[in-house]
Amino acid sequence: MDSRVVTPHTGEHVPTLAQDLASMRQRVAAELPGDVLGAMNDATAALLRSGQQHRTLQPGQHIVDFVLPDALGRPVASMALRAPGPLLITFYRGGWCPYCNLALRALQRELPGFIARGVTPVAISPEQPDHALALQDKHALAFPVLSDPGNTVARSFGLVFALPAALRPVYRRLGLDLPGRNGDDSHELPMPGSFLVDRDGIVRAAAVQADYRTRLEPADALNWIDKLFPTTNNS
Repeated sequence: MDSRVVTPHTGEHVPTLAQDLASMRQRVAAELPGDVLGAMNDATAALLRSGQQHRTLQPGQHIVDFVLPDALGRPVASMALRAPGPLLITFYRGGWCPYCNLALRALQRELPGFIARGVTPVAISPEQPDHALALQDKHALAFPVLSDPGNTVARSFGLVFALPAALRPVYRRLGLDLPGRNGDDSHELPMPGSFLVDRDGIVRAAAVQADYRTRLEPADALNWIDKLFPTTNNS
């Protein structure tokens, strides 16, 4: 049986996001030195044990409204974004993260389905706007990609954690200048997370991944919308 998804707007058979992520995980495991992979796995296991993913913003809670720069540095207000309809707010670590790239590409692939339902996807990371612009251009993302300096918004969602000290030289060894990309030396990142927010700013559904190698399938987000906002589906 073909387990790939069929995109309704093109009829194209494509792998699911989960399949793409699994392939990336295998590729990374084959390419990275054992000590590097071990340090990353240890840090992920520690974050999972902390239980932080269960202390994030929950359905029924109100988001703290925000104004963030888009990829061109223009201010974008969450109140304006949600005025026409619900938002799917997706936090990602940065354009340097291959798993984030796959997740955002999958979101773009299903963008017609979100638009048909009156829902606006929004992607947020702590990277500075020029890096967000490079990512948006690379993947032809047609939804807002916003920069969250100092992880202020991600912190209000309960997503922020500090990269363990043992992992920082590992990232530098891989050529990743996290302070340079984020514009501060905090070494803080958001856990990946997706939040479906209604027009009143209330979280209606959420999924947070302490293991950055797993992500919400766009089809599952569309199912959220169909169950919670059935009248928004104009398809």
